Amino acid sequence: MENQYQYFKRDISWLSFNYRVLLEAEDDTLPLYERINFISIYSSNLEEFYKIRVADHKAIATGVTQSDEESVQSAVELVDEINREVNRQLEERIRIYEQKILPALQKHHIIFYQSRNVKPFHHEFVRRFFREEIFPFLQPVPVSKDKVISFLRDKRLYLAVRLHLKDKCSCSTEPQYFVMKLPYTKVPRFIELPPVNGNYYIMFIEDIIKANIDTIFPGYDVESSYCIKISRDADILIDDAADTPEIIEQVKTKIKKRKIGAVCRFVYDRYMPQDFLDFLVDAFQIDPRELVPGDKHLNMEDLRYLPKPNRMVRPIKKPQSMKLTCLDERESIFHYVEKKDLLLHYPYHSFEHFTHFLYEAVHDSDVREIMVTQYRVAENSAVINTLIAAAQNGKKVTVFVELKARFDEENNLATAEMMKSAGINIIYSIPKLKVHAKVALVLRRGREKKKMTSFAYISTGNFNEKTATLYADSGLFTCNRIIVNDLHNLFRTLQGKENPTFHKLLVARFNLIPELNRLIDHEIDLAKRGKHGRIILKMNALQDPEMINRLYEASEAGVSIDLIVRGICCLIPGQKYSRNIRITRIVDTFLEHSRIWYFGNNGAPKLFLGSPDWMKRNLYRRIEAVTPILDQDLKQELIDMLTIQLSDKHKACFVDEHLCNCWKSAHPQKEKIRSQYTFYDYLKDKNQKEL
Repeated sequence: MENQYQYFKRDISWLSFNYRVLLEAEDDTLPLYERINFISIYSSNLEEFYKIRVADHKAIATGVTQSDEESVQSAVELVDEINREVNRQLEERIRIYEQKILPALQKHHIIFYQSRNVKPFHHEFVRRFFREEIFPFLQPVPVSKDKVISFLRDKRLYLAVRLHLKDKCSCSTEPQYFVMKLPYTKVPRFIELPPVNGNYYIMFIEDIIKANIDTIFPGYDVESSYCIKISRDADILIDDAADTPEIIEQVKTKIKKRKIGAVCRFVYDRYMPQDFLDFLVDAFQIDPRELVPGDKHLNMEDLRYLPKPNRMVRPIKKPQSMKLTCLDERESIFHYVEKKDLLLHYPYHSFEHFTHFLYEAVHDSDVREIMVTQYRVAENSAVINTLIAAAQNGKKVTVFVELKARFDEENNLATAEMMKSAGINIIYSIPKLKVHAKVALVLRRGREKKKMTSFAYISTGNFNEKTATLYADSGLFTCNRIIVNDLHNLFRTLQGKENPTFHKLLVARFNLIPELNRLIDHEIDLAKRGKHGRIILKMNALQDPEMINRLYEASEAGVSIDLIVRGICCLIPGQKYSRNIRITRIVDTFLEHSRIWYFGNNGAPKLFLGSPDWMKRNLYRRIEAVTPILDQDLKQELIDMLTIQLSDKHKACFVDEHLCNCWKSAHPQKEKIRSQYTFYDYLKDKNQKEL
C-alpha cells in the first residue's frame, strides 16, 4: 500500500532552522554583540552542515559511496537544492550584516575600515602593523593550471591574487596567480587601530594585507585579490562492527585525516570576476557543484571574537544561574533526594549542583560505586576530576565513554585514557551502536542489614560544565528503587549483559518504541471516544517516518498535538492528515536542547524526560534513556514550562507547510512572554518561596 503521507526533506528543514538563527541578527531589541554572535553561530552551523551532511550527499552523487536510502540522481538534485537555498540565505546574511550590523556599529562609534578607505591619520599605523606583525608570516605560492603546488587546508582563509609584470601590457601578457594563507593563527583576525576623536576603528586582517599588497609583490602590478576557502569532508567512517582495540586505533588514525578530506565546498568572494574564478576552479580541480559564493569577508563565524572597544555598548546580559535554596551548602543532595525527587533546569540552575552530587558520593563512606556515561565533556572537566578523586578515594568508578561522538572523538579518547590511568573502569563504544544516554548512578551498600538508598540521575544534556551554561537542558535526581534498578540494568547492559528488563525507564532499542506507540494509541482511543486526546512533544529533531506517521494518525483521529521542535522537523503541518498539529520553533539566548514529552491521559498526564530525539539514529541505532516523571509537583513544573513555551510570542515561530518561520505575533518584540526569560523568572520565584 502506497504511503499517503508526505515529509519535509531533512536537510532542507535544517536549513530552515539555521535561517531562523540568522533572523536573530536582525532583531534590534537585542544587544548589538548578541546579534553579531548569531551571525557567527549561523556561519559555524553552516560550515559543519557542509562538512558532514553535504559531504555525505556529494559522496553518493559522485559514486564514492552507495546508499540504500538515496540514489545518485536524488543526491545530485538535493545538493543543487541545498546550494540554491544557501545562496538565498547568504544574500540575506550580507544584507543584515551590511545594512543592519555595520551601521549599528558605526552608531556606537565602531568603524570597520575596508582596504581602500583607511583615513590618512591611520596610514602609518596600518603600514607599520603590516610590516612588523603580518608580513613575516606571509608565503605567496604561485598557482598555474599545469602545476598546483599549494594544498588548500580546511577552513583556512586564503587570498587569491592576480597580477602582471610591471611595464608589460596586461592585454598582451598572461596574468600570474598566487595564493596566500592568512596567518590569523599568528595574528588576530580583527585588528584594533588607535581611536581618534571618540571613534574606534577595526580592520579585518585581510583588509590590512590588501592595503599593503603591492609591497608583497615588487615588480608586479596587482590587478585584484579575493578571499577563498575550502571546506572538507569531516565525517570519519569508523567500522562499527570492530571490537574496542580496533575502534581506538581507527579513531587515532582517522581523526588526523579530517584536514585532508574530500572537498565539499569551495567558497569565494562573489565579487570575483568569472574568468578569475574559472582559473581557480581549473587549477584546484573544483567540481562546479562545490562552488558557493560568499561575501568579501569569509569565515564569519570569527565574529564571535570581534573586539568590544566601546564600553558604552549595551552588554549581553544573560540570566545568571541560580543555586537552589533547598540545596545550600548545609544541605545534602542525598538527604533531599531521599525525601523528594529533584528536577534541575540548566542553565537557569547551577550545574554545580550536579558536581556537588558527585562530590558527596566521593566522601560518603557508604557509596560503593559510581557509574556515568560520557558523550561530550568539557576540557579540564570538574566532573571528570571528581570521578578521578572518587577512584583515588577507594570508590569503584565505571564510566562508559562513547568514542564515536562526532568532533569529540579525540577529546573523549584522551579523557578516557586519563581516567583509566587513575584507576577508573572504562567501558568503550559498543559495536554498531552509539551510547547517547546521559545518565549517572550512585550505588550505596547497606549497613547492619539496612537497605541504603541509591541514586539515579537522568538528563537531557551532557555532563559538560561549558555547554550547561549555553544549552537549555533538564535533569532528574531520584532514588526511586525501580528506576535505580532499571538504570543499574542499563549499565550492566553496556558491560555486556544480554536481555535486560526495564520496568519504568524507557530505553531505545528495548522498550522505548513499544511504549511510545502505546501512549499514542491511548490518546487516539480517547479522541475516538469523544474525549480530549492531547500530546505535547518537545525535542531537537523529528525525522523518523514511522513516528511521524503515528502523529499523523493521531491528528486524523482528532488528537490535539503541539510540537516544540528546535531544528529538523520532517513532519509537514497544514495537510488534511496534520490539521491538528502545530509546530513551534524557539530560538533565543540559550540553545533549546531538552526533550520533554507530555501525554494527556484523560486528565492524569504522563510526562517523560530523556536524551533522544525522534530520529532514526536515536530510536534504532543508539542507546538512549528516558525517565517518567513521577512526582506530581515536578510534573506540574514541566507542564508549566511547556505552557510558557507554547505561549511565547517573542522568540517563537510557527513552522508552516512551506518551511517558513512565521512569527506568532505581528510585533513579537512587544509581547511580554519571552519563554526563556519568563521560565527563568518562574524558577526564580519558586526558589525564593522555598526560603
